[in-house]
Amino acid sequence: MDNYLILFTFIGSVIALLFAIFTAKKVLKFSEGTDKMKKISKSIRMGANAFLKRQYIIVAIFFSVLFVILSVMAILGLLTPYVPFAFITGGFFSALSGFVGMKIATASNARTANACREGLNRGLRVAFSAGSVMGFTVVGLGLLDISIWFFLLKYVFNLSPTDITSAMLTFGMGASSMALFARVGGGIFTKAADVGADLVGKVEAGIPEDDPRNPAVIADNVGDNVGDVAGMGADLYESYVGSILSASALGVAAFGGSMKAMALPLILASLGIVCSIIGTFLVRTKEGASQKDLLKALSKGTNFSAILIAVIALPLVYFILGKENWTMYFAILAGLFAGVFIGQATEYFTSDTYKPTRKLSDSSETGSATIIISGLSLGMLSTALPIVIVSVCVLVSYFVSGGGAMGLYGISLAAVGMLSTLGITLATDAYGPVADNAGGIAEMTGLEKEVRQRTDALDSLGNTTAATGKGFAIGSAALTALALMASYIDKVKSIPGGAEKIADLSLMNPTVLIGLFIGACLPFVFAALTMESVGKAAQSVVKEVRRQFREITGLMDGKADPDYAKCVDLCTKASLKEMVLPTVVAIVVPVAVGIVLGCTGVVGMLAGATATGFLMAVFMSNSGGAWDNAKKYIESGTHGGKGSSCHKAAVVGDTVGDPFKDTSGPSINILIKLLSMVSIVFAALVINFSIL
Repeated sequence: MDNYLILFTFIGSVIALLFAIFTAKKVLKFSEGTDKMKKISKSIRMGANAFLKRQYIIVAIFFSVLFVILSVMAILGLLTPYVPFAFITGGFFSALSGFVGMKIATASNARTANACREGLNRGLRVAFSAGSVMGFTVVGLGLLDISIWFFLLKYVFNLSPTDITSAMLTFGMGASSMALFARVGGGIFTKAADVGADLVGKVEAGIPEDDPRNPAVIADNVGDNVGDVAGMGADLYESYVGSILSASALGVAAFGGSMKAMALPLILASLGIVCSIIGTFLVRTKEGASQKDLLKALSKGTNFSAILIAVIALPLVYFILGKENWTMYFAILAGLFAGVFIGQATEYFTSDTYKPTRKLSDSSETGSATIIISGLSLGMLSTALPIVIVSVCVLVSYFVSGGGAMGLYGISLAAVGMLSTLGITLATDAYGPVADNAGGIAEMTGLEKEVRQRTDALDSLGNTTAATGKGFAIGSAALTALALMASYIDKVKSIPGGAEKIADLSLMNPTVLIGLFIGACLPFVFAALTMESVGKAAQSVVKEVRRQFREITGLMDGKADPDYAKCVDLCTKASLKEMVLPTVVAIVVPVAVGIVLGCTGVVGMLAGATATGFLMAVFMSNSGGAWDNAKKYIESGTHGGKGSSCHKAAVVGDTVGDPFKDTSGPSINILIKLLSMVSIVFAALVINFSIL
């Protein structure tokens, strides 16, 4: 009976993928509008496809090198022979999630703009449906990958539950590596284009956002898709599978090899898919809806899905784990509540319907410097609530589950609970870039004024949901990283000689303390690398846009066309060149720390990186989101509106915030999980060859 429980994982994946296919077909039935709208949409689609093709070639080389390294380790007996192949499939499905999301997003932008000609609700439905394709593709492929590996390891290779979870946990390294490439590469592309378009177009030339005269405008729209869609899809794919696999591994360890403990997070995720599908049908709004009304429309779907899974989880835990362990239900509940509260905290600090962002817009009256200072202050302050929420969640999850190994399993269940309705949560996030592209197409094709007003309303909502989604992803990353840290310690103890080497984890152990300092420093170094990369790429775009404004006769008068392809090519080359070093650092450092300081140093490093990484990610994402929405708030007519001195100051703040919220911030949450994944995979190497 226990084995058949895992069948629900495969069934859940099929349901998710079928719903994604059904929704995609529904979206593609909508009209793309005029010939000019189709032409611009095609240009964006071609640019995004060209970028991903070149990115995947570089990633394939990287994965090939690591596959050889892992294979050699497997031959030497330091890994099981399944790990190199699990690494490849994890990366493949992560990339596929982002690719599918990008394809539907680039096919939906003109359709959303055209739907907004008919009404706000119709535009919302098209954009949200496109986001749903991304959301359910991610969860569907995640569970499909897990179920395929389970059936192979259980019924073909006849492994025990402990060996199954140990092997499956390692394909998270492939998913995390791909996610980091996608987030960093896509993030550098989109922000280089965005910064170039804004600084030269809006600030220097004084032309509107998405003006067709701006040479970087197509690159900006391409960037929305390769960074905020393809990158985000790969990112949340690895968060999703990482939380499920770490929970399964800790469950098997806590329950002495029980298949039921392994099955619970898998079934919970499968039922979460069904709840998410039901929630999508509740998302709709009325004509002339305010930002609060639009936010309520999306919240209605996500909240209903969360309530539904909360109700279902109680009998599920009781049936699978037995009445003596039914209190673990409260760990799942704690994760669900934590996800909701972190989302609300993020919304409070980044939405222009609340005081912090409105107060931030007031600071624009005294110039760019004060709005930047106020934005940094807002982001720093915004870290307090998420820390409290996650801390309470960890405490509740640990103690209601019984403490010890059972408590660690409870913490991992909280992470799964938080991500159980990822299908619809990701849909509300992924819809934002589609709405943003739709607004650009409406502007470039000169559609009616009310169409641009509707797309702007959807885009502004997308900024808030994107910020909320990032907060949600960061919170789940913190819980997952804690669970993975526990999995690493279990992994070390299971290797001959490992238990003795990890016996002393106190802060008085100098290797732990040094590891803690190194780990605490890593998110800062990583953020510096990614911010510097955006700066370098943006400089090349700014120079090119200035050159075209200066040298192309008649461009500013609308009598000549800019060279859009040149800016797209510049962003592509720069982002692909700059994305490699941050990813290599994330993989090399855990191995180097392990070789020098041993397993205890690695545990210290993971603890330090998780603590500061969580804070840095929240700070950067919320600062960037608040700057963006402060600019939008001013554009709505306050403080002089578009073109005013306040607006120009807000544009500068938003330009600083762009790499904060779309490159460095969201990449850090991948970093803290990838560090754990790499540490788990190379644990045997560290035990056998460490210096200390």
